[in-house]
Amino acid sequence: MTNRLIVGAAILFGANLVNKCLGFVYQYLIMRYVGSEAYGLYQMAFPVYMTTLVFTTAGIPLAVAKMVAEKTSLGAPQDAAKIFRTAMSILFVSGILVTLVVYLCIPIISTEFFPDKRVGLIFKICVPSVFIVSVSSGFRGYFQGLQNMLPSALSQVAGQIARVFLGFYAALLFLPRGVEWAACGLALGMVIAEVLALIIIMICYAFQRGHDKKRVYQPSRIRYRHICKDLFTLSMPVTGSRLAASSLSTLDTFIIPRQLGRAGFATPEATALFGQLNGTAMTLLTFPNVFTFALSASLVPAIAGAMARNNHKIAGSRCNDAIRATTLLGMPCSVFLFVFADILAGVFKSPQIAPSLQIMAVTGIFTYLMQTTTGILQGIGKMHLPLVNSLIGGFIRIPLLYFLTAMPQFGIMGCAITYAINSVVVTCINFAAILRHIKVRFNYMKIFLKPLLAAAAMLITMSFLKQLALEHHLLSFVSAILISGIGFLVYVLFLLLVKGISKKDLGILPWSKP
Repeated sequence: MTNRLIVGAAILFGANLVNKCLGFVYQYLIMRYVGSEAYGLYQMAFPVYMTTLVFTTAGIPLAVAKMVAEKTSLGAPQDAAKIFRTAMSILFVSGILVTLVVYLCIPIISTEFFPDKRVGLIFKICVPSVFIVSVSSGFRGYFQGLQNMLPSALSQVAGQIARVFLGFYAALLFLPRGVEWAACGLALGMVIAEVLALIIIMICYAFQRGHDKKRVYQPSRIRYRHICKDLFTLSMPVTGSRLAASSLSTLDTFIIPRQLGRAGFATPEATALFGQLNGTAMTLLTFPNVFTFALSASLVPAIAGAMARNNHKIAGSRCNDAIRATTLLGMPCSVFLFVFADILAGVFKSPQIAPSLQIMAVTGIFTYLMQTTTGILQGIGKMHLPLVNSLIGGFIRIPLLYFLTAMPQFGIMGCAITYAINSVVVTCINFAAILRHIKVRFNYMKIFLKPLLAAAAMLITMSFLKQLALEHHLLSFVSAILISGIGFLVYVLFLLLVKGISKKDLGILPWSKP
């Protein structure tokens, strides 16, 4: 991979690592001091909120990143700047229109779309951030296209800090008034965080623009109608893909609490379990997405630039490296979550969710590869394929979720089984699509088999040490971390022993020096 791809991934990795660590602190504070029911109510509002964001941004930020990367790669920065200005005009107008329409339709949305009527007030607080995120996304897409990930990283970290401290403070402040008011505090913290993130990225753009004014460029000859045509051609498949994902999440919000009710859970208990699933299990499972998100965001402009120059060899090499890096880091994370699901769930005061976390950890590597492979498909210009593949997964996911969650013997574990199957299906289809559309040869022995064997050695070691600690009454969060450290050492040594990793391979890790 080129230095720029590594540096871009490293910056995003660092930002996302900080965000995830802050997110862990946030989830711990909320689950421990505010409660899973309040978080469950907040999460019920989120899928509908994300759906409105999809309509607002319409996949334009990713289209901007791809188009700006192509023009910059071809030595036409004046065209890249014109693309950005056009996209920002569209995002500004769509942001205002969608925000106003949604705000006027809140009574209807609250009645028809939320299984718990308490969610309506929470959603009302979230609505103003639709416009804010719409504008921010345009700036992020532009900087991503320039492969300058620092502004996005700074804005994300600043926003997350505000969300953690202000959201938690507001939730505690409103908690005496009721659980739904505590959830409103969480929503208020999110809105303030988005405002701060927008301010930070606008300041970064002001510096970038001041730097660009010192250079002399030829006037852009690309026409606005051509820009709009290309923007919408590229963004529509992404919009469809994200709309499908947010629609599936919205359906989850309807299905899970209601089907848990059919399984014998009361409404507050079902809402609490839903909060534990999203606030604990999904937070822990998706922690490695710190890395896969950084890779995915860096891959789109990097692969798009290589494809624009017709250099399939470099594009294939970047695909290979990204998948290999995801596998190397994803395998030990899955093992850690599987072995210590009970300890981790206990830390978040969610012991009931531990079996579900174990189930999802088994197929955790597919969850991580799903994001990386989606980034690859978008980078090679096949924007429609993630949509098609997610729809195929959805046709399997929804019926399974409906039937398994309603069974008393499964309950919330039915959700975990469904999510696990969905990740396997979608990732396998993504892989098949990559092999079909780009000339790339994967070294399956090095990418999959050797890390899998090393992960098995790590699993055996950690399970033995955990049992030993249990027998001597020494098992705790601290001992779990120590055992995990020993297990990871076994993983690395096994890889070195079977030549599954070398010094050269360290170059694909996001924190390695270019």
